[in-house]
Amino acid sequence: MRVGIVGGGQLGRMLGQAALPLGMRTTFLEPAPDPCAAAVGEVIRAGYEDPEGLDRLAASADVVTYEFENVPVASIERLAERVPVFPPVAALRVAQDRLLEKRAFAEHGVGTAPFAAVSSVEDLLAAIEVIGLPAILKTRRMGYDGKGQLFLADPEQAGPAFQVLGGVPCILEQVVPFDRELSVLAVRGRDGTFATWPLVENRHAGGILRWSYCPADVMPETQARAAAIARSVAEGLGYVGVLAIELFEIGGTLLANEMAPRVHNSGHWSIEGAETSQFENHLRAVAGLPLGTTAVPLPVACVNLLGRLPPLTDLLALPGTRVHLYGKEPRPGRKLGHVTVRGSSDEEVRARLDRVRRLVEA
Repeated sequence: MRVGIVGGGQLGRMLGQAALPLGMRTTFLEPAPDPCAAAVGEVIRAGYEDPEGLDRLAASADVVTYEFENVPVASIERLAERVPVFPPVAALRVAQDRLLEKRAFAEHGVGTAPFAAVSSVEDLLAAIEVIGLPAILKTRRMGYDGKGQLFLADPEQAGPAFQVLGGVPCILEQVVPFDRELSVLAVRGRDGTFATWPLVENRHAGGILRWSYCPADVMPETQARAAAIARSVAEGLGYVGVLAIELFEIGGTLLANEMAPRVHNSGHWSIEGAETSQFENHLRAVAGLPLGTTAVPLPVACVNLLGRLPPLTDLLALPGTRVHLYGKEPRPGRKLGHVTVRGSSDEEVRARLDRVRRLVEA
């Protein structure tokens, strides 16, 4: 089986790596001249909206998926006319627009922070009256890793903030005093089979994920609630593939922050840490194969390598670590790789995580 993948970044690369043991081959549609996914599969070098490139991808694949949620919806619709595409376009459309995303959560019984649509400075001032401050103003589209959003603490910031974000349609979200950030990673097959991995605890800085730990220390009912949230959204959207939902935990209550219709950074630890990684299960799902178990036998953590790489020899010398480099040139804030941290106990993994973090953050 050949899987077409729109996008040739690190997520595509790891999907391609997971495809090889399953006897699958991957073809990527990617405009960049030297994408990191080129190491594991064929690359059609064309833009994401290029009709010829899209048609070549469809003709070369038995099924198509995508590795990022900002691929044009029209391109996925064109592909879907020629070849099965998963996750479905409905999920992509919702995930690309923060307002549609929040409304979808509400439709499926999932709580969120209070929010309001904003299309003008007047809308923003009215929303502040209802939502209150502090709040976060976010563009409805194209924001990720902390981009496209501004923190508001004073109504006088409203006009300048709206202009800084380009005067485009936005959403105002109340800042909630969450205890920690979690993510639920789920997978749904073509036949409706559904599974989740254990909840993941995440730490961000500057809007970018720094490290993740699995399993998060939560009560069984919290795990069950997270799984129910993911199932409700996935079934409501007719979803197929891996779905990630970022959550705020507040005194045992879970609020959905946003969803990603793809494999997710907070699940990279699953390559070594789970019985079946998110990448393999995504491929199984979109190909119509049985899902693998999502069991996590021992605690595991993952640290992102951002902007610069510590000496490889130093990373490899740390016990219980596996290093994944994406083949990218360093630049500030860029995701260059990750380090998986394993051990036989929670205490051992957390101690090793601290050692990796000290090296990475030095």
